[in-house]
Formats: sequence, structure tokens, C-alpha cells
Amino acid sequence: MTTPTQATSTHPLDPLTAAEIARVRDVLVAAGKVTETTRFPSVLPIEPAKSLVRTHQPGEPAPRRVLAVLLDVTTGVTSQAVVDAATGTLESFEDLAAADGRAPILFEEYDRCADLVRADPRWQAAMLRRGVEKLELAFVAPLSPGSFEEEFGNDRRYLRALTFLRDHVDDSPWAHPVEGLLAEVDLITGEVLRVTDRGDDPVPAEHGNYTGYEPRTTLKPISITQPEGVSFAVDGSEVTWEGWRFRVGFNAREGLTLHQIGFQDTPVLYRASMPEMVVPYGDPAPWRNWISYFDAGEYLLGKNANSLKLGCDCLGVIHYFDAAVADDHGNPVTIPQVVCMHEEDYGVLWKHTNILTGASDVRRSRRLVVSFFTTIGNYDYGFFWYFYLDGTIELEAKATGVVFCGAGEESPYAAQIAPGLLAPVHQHLFCARLDAEVGGDRNTVEEVDFVRLPTGPDNPRGNAFTFKSTVLESEHGAQRLADTAVGRTWLVKSADNLNRLGKQRAYQLVPKPGPTLLAQEDATVHGRAAFATKHLWVTKFAEDERYPAGDFPNQHPGGAGLPAYTAGDRPLVDEDLVLWHVFGPTHLPRPEDWPVMPVDYSGFMLRPHGFLDRNPALDVPDLTGCAHCPPGQCGCSH
Repeated sequence: MTTPTQATSTHPLDPLTAAEIARVRDVLVAAGKVTETTRFPSVLPIEPAKSLVRTHQPGEPAPRRVLAVLLDVTTGVTSQAVVDAATGTLESFEDLAAADGRAPILFEEYDRCADLVRADPRWQAAMLRRGVEKLELAFVAPLSPGSFEEEFGNDRRYLRALTFLRDHVDDSPWAHPVEGLLAEVDLITGEVLRVTDRGDDPVPAEHGNYTGYEPRTTLKPISITQPEGVSFAVDGSEVTWEGWRFRVGFNAREGLTLHQIGFQDTPVLYRASMPEMVVPYGDPAPWRNWISYFDAGEYLLGKNANSLKLGCDCLGVIHYFDAAVADDHGNPVTIPQVVCMHEEDYGVLWKHTNILTGASDVRRSRRLVVSFFTTIGNYDYGFFWYFYLDGTIELEAKATGVVFCGAGEESPYAAQIAPGLLAPVHQHLFCARLDAEVGGDRNTVEEVDFVRLPTGPDNPRGNAFTFKSTVLESEHGAQRLADTAVGRTWLVKSADNLNRLGKQRAYQLVPKPGPTLLAQEDATVHGRAAFATKHLWVTKFAEDERYPAGDFPNQHPGGAGLPAYTAGDRPLVDEDLVLWHVFGPTHLPRPEDWPVMPVDYSGFMLRPHGFLDRNPALDVPDLTGCAHCPPGQCGCSH
């Protein structure tokens, strides 16, 4: 079941529409900036200044500026244009330097790269040497190449390609890697720069297909109904639910974005998104030691997003949001049902049994879920934002899909997951960008650790421990690692908003940390993904600082993004702040991850910490005697 959206006038933070994307292209065509060889690697909204957004009134015209990146596929020249989609004006147009990285990979470049590899006699010889004659069933997988200037210089636009086999057109290729075969392709000149063929490992024969199994009959259906309707309301892109208010956005690079998040009429976050993630592999073999995918900046999370299905991706009474992105030619493509929103039960919210009277009180927890899924090659990622009745926000990243494999029997850098099939160790390091607005736009971040106290006159029994708060005063000192040994969290405090105890209203960032980037400091991925070397960065807000690895991480040599943003060591006390939080799994694959991986969960929580005067869920209804409980037996303590 789905719910309708109430129409409203355009808001400055609304996602781009298909008509606006089409108008951007039309403006550039009229200006003579588009030829037969022009492609559009990305078309993204430029969000207006915060001051303009905050003063915007319903019914007023909204600024709709757009940043379009153009690529000439015959020369490699990359340009950047700013277009006002509301007025149809080209505001600026400039060529970009190759040293600043490359534009994201086009969908058509996958096919171009694969076709060039298939036609190369060296690749064909390598396949024949392995006894592969049905070349039409080979799958050539083009992949972002990293940045290695000693290889081909830094003036090319190229991809690297690995090869996998299939037994038939519906066969999963990931189960049949052709070990030791690597091709490198210049996308502009059409040259296959090099074919490396060093492998003698046989191609694993066992299939990796994960459909067609006889379904079990013991699992009974669960039916989720809301006979009185949903508790949320949607007005255009704005959502209200149980004290929460926020706007839903979407763009081709980040996918789902959330804006102007507030609880009980007090702001919490101005903007929240997942602007980058990196997937570095730990295998030093020459056909894998370069792998480090930047799935947002190189591939575009939003452009690769899935259209979600009721009862499969989302269960219950669902509200969907559609989104428009630009294809390779700059034409709009609508992804229907790309964002899913629904309520779900979440067990016990609070409970107490009075030991003096025997009276028991319990309330059920519920959360509002806003999510999307994207598929980048072999992996699928879901990003789920949860809003709770007690004022908590949670982001959960769900990694699933098919693990990336090579062939062989044993390796210190990989785990055997099927006969002859090795899955290398790797990391999925996500970076959330949290533009803080806790009680207003002047915030300070404090690091809070628990501290053990030595036995002595003030602690005669040795039981005492306390906590220590440290203000993160400037950007260099605000590059932090999580520490579970001391229960480290970070408080974002308001400079202007006090609770009834006279304390600064605050939200607490609660990490669920894993390892940060494990590559050595002299590895190129270390410089390109420097954001992943810390669990937390705090920066002073700047309009043009959106991406932790910089604007163009594809083939960038490193140093962009957070290292550049923080170079000036700006002060952070009582300022407009952005928190960048890194989290995610370091994956040693298991046989149970094959042939399709059960979801691997990671994430963090933002909890009110003196932001409210008491538990905000005291007025949640008592469901004793509720319809789903047998008469006289309802404790609702599930």
C-alpha cells in the first residue's frame, strides 16, 4: 500500500525535476556548448545560501541553480557550467585542469571499455591460452583505475578491466574470475594501453547463482497493516512525523539527502547525507593492488539507485519519492520509487514494573524509516535513516550483493569461500556529512571520554570513575579516532539555546567504530582517501566544501577534500559546524557470504543529550489491550 503526496510550490531545497534537467541541457545547447561528442558525467543542484533558504516564504520564486559537468569524449576536455534553471541563464562556463581529477565514469564508458578489450588480440590470446573459446560469454568488468602517475602519466582518462566468465547468459560471472588477466584502456584515444597476463590458476567451475532454489515452506507470512492510516504527513518534499520535521532531497551523486531536520520545533541538522565512501582492497597482487573504489565520486550513488518494490525492499504502508537524474547525454531520467518511507514497530520504547505495587507500564517504540538502495557493480548498498520517538536519529548502512573474488586455493590476503574461489580482504568506509544546527547555527563540539580514577583518599575502594570533556577548538585538533576503551562520544552543543537546567542543549554522536583506512601512508589510496584515516573530522561550514575526497576523486592524485578544507585550521568554538563521520565494516569474507551476501550492518546514532527537558515519549499511548494481543494477555513487551 502506498500513500499520496500533497502538491506544493517549489522550495529552494527541492530535488531537481526532469523539466529542470532538460532546461539545463537546452541552455547549454543554445550556448553552443554541446556537440555530438559532448557527454554529461554529472548534473547536480547548487543549494542556495542558508540565509536565503531560511527566509524563503511559500509561494516565492525559488532559486534553481545547477552545476553541470561536461566531457568531450574525443578530446577528454572536461568543463563545468553553472546554469540558472529558473531563468534559463548560463552563468558561467570553464574548462577544468586534468590535475584536478577526472569527471565521474559514464555508463557508456563501461561498454566502450569492454568492446575495446574484447577486440584486442592480446586479450583474445590470453583467453585462448586458458582454453576459453566462447568469448561472447566473457564479462569484461571496467573499473575505476586509482591514480598511479608512473603507469601512464596523469593526462589520460582510462579504466582498468578484469575478466569473468559465464556458462550461459544468466550465469553469475562473479563466480568465474579469470585470474591474472588485466587490461588497461584509454577511453579517449581508444587504445588498450596494456594487457597483463600472468595467471595460471584455473577458472573456478562451480556456479555462483543464487536464484532457483526450492523455497522453504515453514516461513509464514507477516502482514503489516495500519488500518487508520499512517502517522506522517508529506507536503511536497517536507515530512512531519511525531515531533520531527525535515525535507527529503535526492541528487545523482549522493543519492538521498535530508534537510532542515528539527525535533519539537528546534533545529538539529541543517543537512545530512552520505557524500562519499571508499572500498580499498588489501591484496597486493598486481591485478588487484590498485582497487579502491570511490562509489559516490567516481560512480555516482544516486545515478545508480534502484527503483524499490513494495513488499520486497519496503514492507508496510509505504510512501515513495521519485527522483530525476541526467543520463550520459544530459537528458532527464526519472527513477520511480527511489526513496522509500514508512513506519515500523521497534520493540519496547520504555518499560518499568513497580516492585512495590506490581503495576507495570510499557510503551512500544516506533521509528520512521527513510531509505534508498544503490547498486555499484557487484555490491548493493542501502542507506537507512531512522527517526525515533525519543528524538534519536540513526543512520544504518546495509552492504549486500556479491563479494568480489579471484581464483586460487590459499592466500594470506583472501579467504576461500568456495572451491577454487578466493575473496580478498577489503574495507567499506562510509563518510556521513552532518551539517549541524543543534539549537541554532552556533555550535561547539566536545569529546567525552570516561576516565578511571586511581585508588586513593578520594577513591578508597577503587570503584570511582568519571568523565572528561575536551573542547575541539580548531580543525587540526578535531581530527579524531573513536576509542571504545573509554566509551568515546562527541557532543554538539548549542551556544544560544539552554534547557531547563541552564545547560547547553546538545546532541551526542555515538559511533559504532571499526578500523579506519588500513593502507600504508605511502599508498596512493591513503592520499586520495585521507578522510578515511579518522573517525571524525569537524570543519567550519563553507558552501563549496561538500565532498570528503574532493569534487573529482576519479584519478585524483590525492590531497583534496578534508585535508585541503582543514589546512587553515579554522576555529570551531560557537561556529557553524560540519561533522564528517567515518564508519563501516572491514570485511574478511566467509563461506556464508556466498553466493550472495547477507546484509552487513554498520552505522551510528545521534541522540539528544540535554536537548530536551525530559523523556519526550511519556505521552506515547498505552497499547495494553491492543488489537494484536489476546484478550487479557497483552503486555506488549516484545
